[in-house]
Amino acid sequence: MMQTDVKAGYVSSTDTVFNDRTRLKGLFVTPGTATGTVVVRDGGATGTTVISTATVQDGTPFSVVIPGEGVICATNIHVTVTGTGTTAVVFYG
Repeated sequence: MMQTDVKAGYVSSTDTVFNDRTRLKGLFVTPGTATGTVVVRDGGATGTTVISTATVQDGTPFSVVIPGEGVICATNIHVTVTGTGTTAVVFYG
């Protein structure tokens, strides 16, 4: 098993966190003042959805734990965050 460094990217709207092949390791989501979503895709804004989660208004921050080696994203990790004030920290490597 090969070990790699884990990196993190912060997203508060829509962004490509890493623009190459990598593994999604997990998320830390902080809900905002409105209900929202966090959608992680492989291949840009119209790519394949890897993970999608909903947030509640003024909810408690939560982690999305991905077991094992994580989920492979062959092209990139693209994240779309909706909901006023909702943010996500994306762990990859």
